[in-house]
Amino acid sequence: MAKPNKKGPTKTVDIFCKQCNQVLYKYRKGGKGTLVKCFIERISKDYTKTPCICPSCEIQFARKTLIRGTAAYKFIGGKVWFK
Repeated sequence: MAKPNKKGPTKTVDIFCKQCNQVLYKYRKGGKGTLVKCFIERISKDYTKTPCICPSCEIQFARKTLIRGTAAYKFIGGKVWFK
């Protein structure tokens, strides 16, 4: 399978923790679909101290994985939302 485009889309979205509404990432998302994964190279601003852990309520919201040969965070269902 093809790797994701390095430059990626120009539209950015803010990703929030569902439990405490803390901003987690500013992410360059492509398409209109739901937020299932987030490629690490497309994160433009990271507000977390440790990867995949919310800085305020300290719940785990994602798992680190490889998708199409590229490092990504796969979100746990119902833990994050974006706008």
